[in-house]
Amino acid sequence: MPVPSGPSPDLSAFIAGLPKVELHVHHVGSASPRIVAELAQRHEGHSPVPTDPAALADYFVFRDFAHFIEIYLSVVDVIRDDEDVWTLTYEVARELAGQQVRYAELTVTPYSHVRRGIAAPAFCAAIEDARQRARADFGVELRWCFDIPGEAGLPAAEETLRICLEEAPDGLLSFGLGGPEIGVPRPQFKPYFDQARAAGLHSVPHAGETTGPETIWDAVRELRAERIGHGTSCLRDPKLVELLAQRRIPLEVCPTSNLRTGAVPTLAAHPLPDMVAAGLLVTINSDDPPMFGTTLNREYAVAASLLDGGPPVLAELARNAVTASFLPRPAQAALLSEIDGYLATATATS
Repeated sequence: MPVPSGPSPDLSAFIAGLPKVELHVHHVGSASPRIVAELAQRHEGHSPVPTDPAALADYFVFRDFAHFIEIYLSVVDVIRDDEDVWTLTYEVARELAGQQVRYAELTVTPYSHVRRGIAAPAFCAAIEDARQRARADFGVELRWCFDIPGEAGLPAAEETLRICLEEAPDGLLSFGLGGPEIGVPRPQFKPYFDQARAAGLHSVPHAGETTGPETIWDAVRELRAERIGHGTSCLRDPKLVELLAQRRIPLEVCPTSNLRTGAVPTLAAHPLPDMVAAGLLVTINSDDPPMFGTTLNREYAVAASLLDGGPPVLAELARNAVTASFLPRPAQAALLSEIDGYLATATATS
């Protein structure tokens, strides 16, 4: 899937070394072809997921968003026990660290695993142990957003909230809502978000990717969203744009994901430049990177092309992700300083 125009070698090198924060990346959706194939091999004969990493590129071709969900859930099916969960989590951390990601808030869907027979305490213990090991081994800091799979409805919301309130791992920060937007009204989840927020969790629902601005309005008004997953349709409503800009509600933008799920017809048509021009707080993210044939580094290259920008523009996007994160202020300040130092060194030697 070609980038509108490829970055120069110097810009590619800058992106590769740029310290980053990832705010919209899914736990299962981050599994590399190597890890997906390894998990499929562990449970061969029980899943349509290919056991050959090279075959996964064709498997991860989606007709539409509904087909994407179908394929995504087939990958969830190869995660059968807490050992699989640990392996997945640890290897995702390895992949992130290799892209100079210092901190990531992974979207995790415990309901999908619990309903497949992994007990909630074992699931939470596995991701937490992998988080601690990844910090020691790779220097990357992970935190969790436990999200409701919207296609599973209110029973999933109830169980996800229960796990958050009764089984929460130390790294849990936020409460989300993923899955399809069409046919899944946001207001029905308000009671669950209210309880999660009362327990101290942040609200970070997906909205406005495959639906219009009304879904974003619902996320803000009903779910008290502190960040919006995607939000690419917001430009259709000037009043909504004004509200998002005034309140500095961050948008987690995932360009290649939007293309692969059909939310935009081409990368060149992506609304990112208009979102930035409107003064919105935009962050760059990878969503389900191996499934969409991308990486966070590649998404920064896409952003550079769409915005016709060099290192200063990319460093500003990296800063946006830091300030939009739920990191404590001292940790934010340290990361912002690292980004500024990296930019200063890169521009001084170019």
